[in-house]
Amino acid sequence: MRERWLGATGRKVPEIAVEGELELPAEVLVLEELDADALRQAHATGRPVVVRADTPQNVKAALARPEVACVLVPAGQRELLDLDLRELTYG
Repeated sequence: MRERWLGATGRKVPEIAVEGELELPAEVLVLEELDADALRQAHATGRPVVVRADTPQNVKAALARPEVACVLVPAGQRELLDLDLRELTYG
């Protein structure tokens, strides 16, 4: 399982997790979709960011942003945990 830093918390989290199965601190910014301004502001202050995604393309897009610590996927779409991100990115 690949991990990423959770903002400036000093903690690592899985890069993809099922929503509700990962305990997140209160200061985490949870986005429904990518928002460049919100990502920039959160990154500047060290605030952790997670993004919800329900398609392979949305997971890939979110993880392409270095400000995103983790992508949360719906419980009914656990198969997104097993995405081959290299294949999605490079074909």
